[in-house]
Amino acid sequence: MDETSFQIRLIHGLADVAPQDWNAVANPPGYPDDPFLSWEFLEALESTGCAVPEHGWAAHHLLLEAPGRGLIGAMPLYLKGHSQGEFVFDHSWADAYERAGGHYYPKLLSAVPFTPVTGRRRLVKPGPDEARIASALLAAAVRVGDNNNLSSLHVNFVTEDEAAAMQDAGLMIRTDQQFHWHNHYYQSFDDFLAELSSAKRKNLRKERRKAQEGLTFRHITGDDITEAHWDAFYEFYVDTGARKWGSPYLNRETFSVLGERMADKLLLVFAEEDGMPIAGAMNVIGGERLFGRYWGTVDPRPMLHFETCYYQAIDFAIEHGLKVVEAGAQGGHKLARGYVPETTYSAHWIAHEGLAAAIDDYLDRERAAVDRESAFLRDRTPFKKDG
Repeated sequence: MDETSFQIRLIHGLADVAPQDWNAVANPPGYPDDPFLSWEFLEALESTGCAVPEHGWAAHHLLLEAPGRGLIGAMPLYLKGHSQGEFVFDHSWADAYERAGGHYYPKLLSAVPFTPVTGRRRLVKPGPDEARIASALLAAAVRVGDNNNLSSLHVNFVTEDEAAAMQDAGLMIRTDQQFHWHNHYYQSFDDFLAELSSAKRKNLRKERRKAQEGLTFRHITGDDITEAHWDAFYEFYVDTGARKWGSPYLNRETFSVLGERMADKLLLVFAEEDGMPIAGAMNVIGGERLFGRYWGTVDPRPMLHFETCYYQAIDFAIEHGLKVVEAGAQGGHKLARGYVPETTYSAHWIAHEGLAAAIDDYLDRERAAVDRESAFLRDRTPFKKDG
């Protein structure tokens, strides 16, 4: 396959592509289901006014089409007017470039808006042309940046394999870490606790008793999720979002649309007192993973966050045979609760040679620091030590 055998074009919203066509490359057979790459999720962020130009997210999605085959590759792509909602922090890069007289914004970003979850970014079906189509998509994204005098292209939360391929293509690789819980074929929460050291096991049981005192915890998914549930959860979400980001990224309509389109992929965990929810967490169910996304409470209590977000997620994962729980970005406090450090990757193209050289040097040192911290933390997990 050469470049004369396909056409690449940009679209300015997922509404311009048929859901079945996008989903055929976003979640093809052979890959674990990734709800965040689905047309239903990404388009909801656009049509409800969240990932839109007015908020600094202008869609410029890449489509690669071939005669007689239709859509054979795609790449979610946004023209960004800021660096908010990305969770790969490049504010210092922007400041340095602006101080030197350059214009860092707008920049190009390939990512899932507001979502620090690793996944594919060059969306291609498995097959003999897969590598060449993926290469063409990345080259096209770089050309968009270069031809329009943009400062940079950033591809956030890519898989390790994609990071290696993008490094081979000339992009710079950045690493960070998150904390994930792994299901070692547990049949119960007690099976998980049995792998912890005695002191940590006692501490987790104490935390759960404290958090559950006087409360009932409910798991709600699929058709059981109602608009009343979303009303309650949105109150929790707004409170937490206002404290963490200044203003929440999603609006009330977003949750209704997600509930209409993909309720079977959503899990709400509510902590209730006398039948009334006082805290809640929203999780997204993937093919092999449970992704913790948002949480909040109107009645903060000791250990309630740990129970609602971490331990209830573990309970659900064990019950449904999910392999991993991803608990979102950052948070060293997750380590003591059985969530272990995992490396995350992003790839970066910088147009200005001087800025690129400075960033490349910085990334060498940053990757070494991330490796050292990860090794340090892995030696301090709560699990029993061999010998």
